[in-house]
Amino acid sequence: MPKTTINIFLPAAGLGERLRPITENVPKPLLPVLGRPVLEIILEKVSVLTFGTIGINLHYQGEMIRDWVASSPYADRIEFFHEDPVLGTGGALKNAESLLLNRPFLVHNADVLSDIDLVRFVNAHLTSGNIATLATHNYTKFNTVIVDKNGYVIDVHNAGDSIPEHDPSLKKVAYTGIAVYSPKIFQFLPPGASPVTDAWIAAVKAGHKVQAFDVDGCYWNDIGTPASYAAGALDALRLNGETIYLSSSAAVGAIDVEGYAVIESGSSVENGARIRNCILLPRAHVTGEHENRIIGPDYLIELTESEMQPGLHAKEQKAVSLSAPLFSRFFFKEGRPTSVEEEMAAAILIGMGGSERRYFRIRNGSTTAVLMECRPDDPDYDRHLVYTRFFEAKAVPVPELISADNARKSALFEDLGDISLYSYLKLPRARDTVEEVYRRAMDILVILHTRATDDISECPLLAGRIFDYDYLRWETDYFVNQFVIGLRKQRLENREELEAEFHRLAVAVDSFPKGVIHRDFQCQNVMITRGGIPRVIDYQGARMAPPAYDLASILWDPYHRIDHEMRERLLEHYRKRMNAFRDRPFDKTLLPDSLLLCRLQRHMQALGAYGFLSEVRGKNYFLQYIPEALRLLKEETAMVRGTYPALCRLVQDTE
Repeated sequence: MPKTTINIFLPAAGLGERLRPITENVPKPLLPVLGRPVLEIILEKVSVLTFGTIGINLHYQGEMIRDWVASSPYADRIEFFHEDPVLGTGGALKNAESLLLNRPFLVHNADVLSDIDLVRFVNAHLTSGNIATLATHNYTKFNTVIVDKNGYVIDVHNAGDSIPEHDPSLKKVAYTGIAVYSPKIFQFLPPGASPVTDAWIAAVKAGHKVQAFDVDGCYWNDIGTPASYAAGALDALRLNGETIYLSSSAAVGAIDVEGYAVIESGSSVENGARIRNCILLPRAHVTGEHENRIIGPDYLIELTESEMQPGLHAKEQKAVSLSAPLFSRFFFKEGRPTSVEEEMAAAILIGMGGSERRYFRIRNGSTTAVLMECRPDDPDYDRHLVYTRFFEAKAVPVPELISADNARKSALFEDLGDISLYSYLKLPRARDTVEEVYRRAMDILVILHTRATDDISECPLLAGRIFDYDYLRWETDYFVNQFVIGLRKQRLENREELEAEFHRLAVAVDSFPKGVIHRDFQCQNVMITRGGIPRVIDYQGARMAPPAYDLASILWDPYHRIDHEMRERLLEHYRKRMNAFRDRPFDKTLLPDSLLLCRLQRHMQALGAYGFLSEVRGKNYFLQYIPEALRLLKEETAMVRGTYPALCRLVQDTE
């Protein structure tokens, strides 16, 4: 679509009354979402559609919007249209007629966040002959637009009103606040204040086409209330694969964070504070404990647990009966419930990793547990339960298995909280504190590599899961197919030479002594519980393999870089603990060779996973870890250039 074919108008004059007290000091379009005003996010999206001027109407705290635009990259592209009084959704367009009259124009409310494909949407309008094309979806509480079976607008009613005569060929949909208009719409917009819906209906009665463009399935959020604003911020967190956002200009002491946390610029949190599921707005100052709140400079807004979740998680919330066998023994240890209400509990979706298993937090008062639900054909379900019992018996700090429903492939586990080592490291931590947490993580590996390994005969299911030549070759094929070819779209000029090197690498790694390994021992699978105590999750992929693979996973972790000096101290701590745990001395002479080759394997596997999860599963937040994983792999292949020259060339040429 040529950029010159449309104009753009962003309504931004609203009072934001439903968002008070948040909007008492800042207009709704300037509310921050992970450090960026909503207006900036929208301008970035719509500005690629046109080289021309973008219109914005102003009323409430308009000078703040003017000042922000003046210091933004869009300063030379914005034309303002002041309103006093506010002219409504139709009057705003009429007031900007001088800008919008010469060509079709896109209207995008300045308080709407979405991933609607605007190029496709605008193109649909330009080829339709419509006077107006409305982006709509099915959103029950906002469904007001009545359309026929072809999507053409018939009328607009209040939300909740029935469709006239209950005509089955008609349905009601919700307008998203995003539309494209022909300039002919101005024939139906009177001077002064008016709702744009009146212009739609007047145009339809005059024989023009106003059509709904279905965007069901797209992300959409109108940040009109504290709850929807919270959802918008947390949705952005989830889109980034994060649970914590910390602005670089926020002042944060030694604090505890659980659940989700958004700490915006200019806010501060005192030492010893604890926040759980909180959004701290600019100039907020926090001490003590806070949970499920939006915190401003001089106000607190209380929200519910389900409101302080990303939209998808809130949508997936369900109720479970605590009297069911899976839950009853744990939640009713001291007697049965006294009412039907006490029998039910909300199950809120948690987690956002690469797995297709689903985890829900079940809460009854102050008691919580985590429900794991697997697909009926999930081969890891049985392994997860068997490994949990084995690891518990060997003092590996995994979550306690409370109960299981094998028929439904569901299990209830101890709740370890929300803070992974990855999230823990997002906040300011003393260097000594970080190193101590990593030492404790090394101690978990020592237990796996000694006690669990020595007693592996007690767990035949794990004993038979060998990280052998075939599995090692699967990893290297995964790297080539999912990352090199799949994501990077590179051609392999030397496939035979590369295959020969992968063969030699797999033979070499397979020759090292094997023990029980976690197999994915990275900082997102280490949970930090109260007191800085690490516990381990996601261990159903454990195998018998060279222990160096686990060391490579945590000490050369693309999710978090450790400096060389700390890494060497942690390796020495591991060596000493391995010696102390066994009667026979730990053969540390094997470690240098096995560690380098396991690093090669691990980082090829990681890049393959990032390629698959982003390209195939659409989880694009994994792309952010590719530069570090590739940097590590380049470092490693340079060290084995003489032995694996084709692999070295492939990796060094990959960008």
